[in-house]
Amino acid sequence: MSLTSVPTLAIRSGPSGHHSMPVLGFGTAASPLPEPTMLKEMVMEAIKLGYRHFDTSPRYQTEEPIGEALAEAVSLGLVRSRSEFFVTTKLWCADAHAGLVVPAIKRSLKNLKLDYLDLYLIHWPVSSKPGKYKFPIDEDDFLPMDFEVVWSEMEESQKLGLAKCIGVSNFSCKKLQHILSIAKIPPSVNQVEMSPIWQQRKLRELCSSNDIVVTAYSVLGSRGAFWGTPKIMESDVLKEIAEAKEKTVAQVSMRWAYEHGVSMVVKSFTKERLEENLNIFDWSLTEEETQRISTEIPQFRNLGGEVYISKKGPIKSVAEMWDGEI
Repeated sequence: MSLTSVPTLAIRSGPSGHHSMPVLGFGTAASPLPEPTMLKEMVMEAIKLGYRHFDTSPRYQTEEPIGEALAEAVSLGLVRSRSEFFVTTKLWCADAHAGLVVPAIKRSLKNLKLDYLDLYLIHWPVSSKPGKYKFPIDEDDFLPMDFEVVWSEMEESQKLGLAKCIGVSNFSCKKLQHILSIAKIPPSVNQVEMSPIWQQRKLRELCSSNDIVVTAYSVLGSRGAFWGTPKIMESDVLKEIAEAKEKTVAQVSMRWAYEHGVSMVVKSFTKERLEENLNIFDWSLTEEETQRISTEIPQFRNLGGEVYISKKGPIKSVAEMWDGEI
């Protein structure tokens, strides 16, 4: 499958510029973590199939094998140059502090063997104690984020040419509005959990009105991960639509996201699934099918895709811990 078969979205790269992001990305958030050699091999397979968008984070511990695969793909001539790739990584909570943002992105660039990122995101709207990279994060190690300082340093990373675009991840409407109120360079992307079972209508409206592209994760429910849910793959509505269209439930869920104008990152470590995930662009849902997904599927938030385990009590999500936003 050629690169031209994967549509792109224009995301803001500055006051007046834009950068092209493939709407389908190869996600690498997994539990358990993939073995590095296996991950590198799957990234190479994805590149051969036509994937050009790769999403990682220091939290995932996948930056180095992705970097090795991208460098090898260029050296083997699978792509003409690094510029054909769109690479996203993130600022982890322990580095979301004054003076630590630029060193963190430089560390990620070294791991990825790159001179620049296409997109750098604040991973979560909270900070944690500097220098402590343990995950799950202990509740006592969480700190409120100084949004003004952290976002100004994100802007500095773009000004230095370390990232073409900057954005956020897991930001609710309230937190996103706060960033917009202080930003000199507004975020270009908000990467959040979004799927037929958590449709994010209010947040999508806010992002659209502010030229912010939504990137959806957990589009398929992240089944198999400790934070995952089977509710998407077991949805009777999605099963009925998939059967009628001779597609899979996964393809229906992804096509639904695509038709709502978002990009998405989807994790798969098998060649067959990687191919299947690419085959969502040459067909469409009917108006009736879209309406069924909008009205007949109960909404269920999967705690934002990741949870933090507290030694003091029950599992809490970041949003619950800091401002109770749902």
